[in-house]
Formats: sequence, structure tokens, C-alpha cells
Amino acid sequence: MKPELRESLKPGSPEERLLAGVDFERLPRHVAVIMDGNGRWAAARGRPRVFGHRRGIESVRDVVEAAGLLGLEALTLYAFSRENWKRPEREVRTLFALLRQYLRREIDELDRKGVRFSAIGRLSDLPPEVQADLDMATERTAGNSGLRFQVALSYGSRTEILDAAERQRTGEAESFADGLYTKGLPDPDLLIRSSGEHRVSNFLLYQGAGAELWWTETLWPEFRRRHLYEAVAEFQARRFGGAAEA
Repeated sequence: MKPELRESLKPGSPEERLLAGVDFERLPRHVAVIMDGNGRWAAARGRPRVFGHRRGIESVRDVVEAAGLLGLEALTLYAFSRENWKRPEREVRTLFALLRQYLRREIDELDRKGVRFSAIGRLSDLPPEVQADLDMATERTAGNSGLRFQVALSYGSRTEILDAAERQRTGEAESFADGLYTKGLPDPDLLIRSSGEHRVSNFLLYQGAGAELWWTETLWPEFRRRHLYEAVAEFQARRFGGAAEA
């Protein structure tokens, strides 16, 4: 366990108990997360969906920090699917405004911690100002060697597969895998979904073919590092034996 991780744990906390049984030599290399439940979380409180999206940013911040402390190689968060373009225009605008706000506020800290940021998907679909902020964050952290943190935007796995096949056909990519948006990253070996839904929702279908799937009833605005640690502990229990304890 890295000293920074140990220092972040409160004695006797659920996080400490979960990590006590984790073998840090057998961590999943790449964890992918379908962030789901913002709207339901807000509706349960009589608030508009955008209220849930705003609160969900806190979960993003906590999970990215926890992934870095754990020493994961890569983390991919499914933030906006191609189907999400069908949502009300105001909600879509708010989502992108929150993304830009997150990048501007967090980029210094991400860079300081050695996180390498990037985005995947049909990025040309995004508003120019969003593309500009993504480019800024990508270029700013390009030389970092810590956690590879990806955000999937205007992403759909079927579209990605078609794009990869076309890149290979035209010679832009030497192999099918080289044509995928995730070129250069290990395939995810742990796929997490919040909110109790048991679907992969057109997310990393090719890359995640061999991934362990972990579901939680917790809605995304309440998802915190404890849930990530729980998923990692259960991943190890399934792959290598033993029991995950909370």
C-alpha cells in the first residue's frame, strides 16, 4: 500500500477494512465506470436532473483521487453517450458546462498528481468550446506518467467498432485494435455500474469482453471511494479467491 493511500485512511473505517485484504500486486489494471443515477437521485429529492449532475461531480473527484491513490493504471468514466444527445437541450448544455468547470478547476491538481487526462468518443460532435477545454487538459497532462484518466463523451461502442474497422480498411490503423479510441490502454478488467442497473449500455463492448462486472444499488451522486475499494476487493476475490470484507 502506498504511503499516501495509508495516510488517507481513517483507522477503523470501512475503507481501511476493505483495503486490508487487498493484494496491491493484483489490482485491476483498468477500471471502467458507467456513472448512472444522477436523475433518480435528484428526483427523489424533488429537484431537477441537473441538480444530480452537479452533485455527481463530487463523486468524479473522489473516485479519480482514489484511483490514483490505489495505483490503478487506467480509469475510464462513461460521462455522455451518443444516445444522450436526445436529452433536453438545457440538460445537455448543463452537462457540458459542468465538464468544462471540472476541467478548469481540477486541471492543476490532476497535473500535480501526475494524472494523464484524455477523452474518447466522437469528440468532433462536441461544441467547439468543449473540444478546446478537452484539448487544453490533454496537452497539459500529456507528459504525466501516473493514472490514465479517460472520459467517454459522445461515445457509443458500436460506433467505435465501425470507426475502427474503417480506419483499418483505409490503412489509418495497422490493426483493428489500433483503430479503437482506447489505443494504447489495457482492456478494462473491471467494469462498474452504479444505480442498480444491470446493463453495459453500449460501453466498451469490444475491450470489456473479459471484464468482471460489478453492480451497486448506490446512485452515482452517493458513490465514493469506499465503493471503488469494495469493487476492487470483490474483483480480487472472484479472480484469485478469498473473501471481500466490508
